[in-house]
Amino acid sequence: MVSPYFNLELKDKVQGLTKVLLYALFQEPKQVRYDELEKEFLEITNILNYKNSQSLWDILIASFPDLKKTLDEDALEFYNTDPACKILDEVYLAYPGFHAIAIYRISHLLYNHQAFVLARMMSEFGHTLTGTDIHPGAKIGKSFFIDHATGIVIGETTVIHDRVKIYQGVTLGGIQVKKSSARSKRHPTVENDVIIYANATILGGDVVIGKNSIIGANVSLTSSIPSNSVVTSEAKNNLRIKNKKV
Repeated sequence: MVSPYFNLELKDKVQGLTKVLLYALFQEPKQVRYDELEKEFLEITNILNYKNSQSLWDILIASFPDLKKTLDEDALEFYNTDPACKILDEVYLAYPGFHAIAIYRISHLLYNHQAFVLARMMSEFGHTLTGTDIHPGAKIGKSFFIDHATGIVIGETTVIHDRVKIYQGVTLGGIQVKKSSARSKRHPTVENDVIIYANATILGGDVVIGKNSIIGANVSLTSSIPSNSVVTSEAKNNLRIKNKKV
């Protein structure tokens, strides 16, 4: 079942491909050398023994306009949220959180079409590049904001709805790691308009963070929170939960 040998140079090829795909998303279409990009993509997917390499490529390229539209919405959320951002261009060129989301959205598309290994290799390159570990199987909605990026972990079965904001060091993870739970939902659901501040940890597949809630820094949660909540850590192992005024 396990092959004793692997061509680990493929990691370098996938990193290069991921960068070029990321750049191509934001270039004028006439400036993109699609024939060279297609050749590189097919070479990698053939090495990975994908039988549907050409259809994968066709699906990916056809999805570029929608991917760019979604990422433009993400970028605008960064600009509208971060007071340190002077112009929108800064998000595209200098924000690791945005780059992490962009690589996630490409890898998620491939993951949804069963290109699991390629998607994971892309996401791990994104992890190396940005310090943010987003599994390509996670489901993330529109206008997503990641500030500072470093140390964030988002597990495979996480569901994040629209306009969610996450700060550095946040973990959306599972309570335990068991192979027998591979097909179950192991990671939290975060509903619309939630803010999760630095170093918060939210664990468990049954956990739902209700819409319009705020999770404070250093909070650790293993149970659901209703909508419009504010959760703060007042002392070690002592949480305070109150309702926001809406």
